[in-house]
Amino acid sequence: MDNKKLDTLRGDINSLDDKILDLLKQRAEIVTEIGEQKKSKTDIVDIIREQKVLDRLLENSQIKYSKDSIVRIWREIFQASTKLQHALVARNLALAEEKGLDIMTTCATSHSIMKDTMQDLKDDPVYSAQLNNLIARSTGVEYRGEAESWHLLHYLVEEIGLDKVNDAVINPIDLNIAPYYGPNMQREGFCAQDDPFMPSYLEQLIIALGGRPVDYDLKCQSVGAPSLLTLDKPVMSLISSVISDAKSNGADIIVSACTVSHSNLDSYQSKAGRKTGKNTSIPVIHLAELVAFAFGHFPDRLAQLRTRAILIGG
Repeated sequence: MDNKKLDTLRGDINSLDDKILDLLKQRAEIVTEIGEQKKSKTDIVDIIREQKVLDRLLENSQIKYSKDSIVRIWREIFQASTKLQHALVARNLALAEEKGLDIMTTCATSHSIMKDTMQDLKDDPVYSAQLNNLIARSTGVEYRGEAESWHLLHYLVEEIGLDKVNDAVINPIDLNIAPYYGPNMQREGFCAQDDPFMPSYLEQLIIALGGRPVDYDLKCQSVGAPSLLTLDKPVMSLISSVISDAKSNGADIIVSACTVSHSNLDSYQSKAGRKTGKNTSIPVIHLAELVAFAFGHFPDRLAQLRTRAILIGG
């Protein structure tokens, strides 16, 4: 191995990385300017335009990357702007405010993003004014900080009440259920009155719906939802460890409070098992599905879930 040559090549890569970083900065500045110019538009993100960009890149690409890799890289760039993220969230909150409403989501990740935006705008009045100026000129509304974000779990426990939830149960679940929170909304001020470090709302809801909550250590561990496309092996390890922990503690099924994490736990469990050599086969459903089943909706799907749990769960 020629160490001198290797050092030279690594130096070349460092120089190229610096140039890429500078180009990304220039691109972000242009994207921001485009957003500010869209005074008559209601959509800050133009999905059709994004697809045209991808199509053009794929057509002209002559580098040794797969088309799938190029799409992944550019989708990360599309989503990388924190200001754009905050603008979209602030716009949605402002639209809810216009109707005197709060926003409810069934996804812990979405709830966390909304809470992040609300907190950042509250803590930084200058940034809040800049962002409101942007969304006012592009959508005609401003966020005043009045609309609240609720996760379905917190709303059921605190606003509806578990007694009323229990009274509405038609088909008690009667399974050993591992509650999965994920890390995104387990933060002070993000999880209503639940404990951010030792949450129990999902366990309480499972009991109210006629199930038996399973206690296990990794109920708040990440399953790498935002990193699936770029960090395949570590994400498969995270998915495998959560499922393995739940199964080893007697779970028949896993219920997720996050739609994004639910997708990882369900759709990629077989791949995670192959990558890690662990038994990762278990039914995974979302919190909203659990509630619907218990309230008497989709009884045929509940029957299928019970059968799957008997055959492969636990």
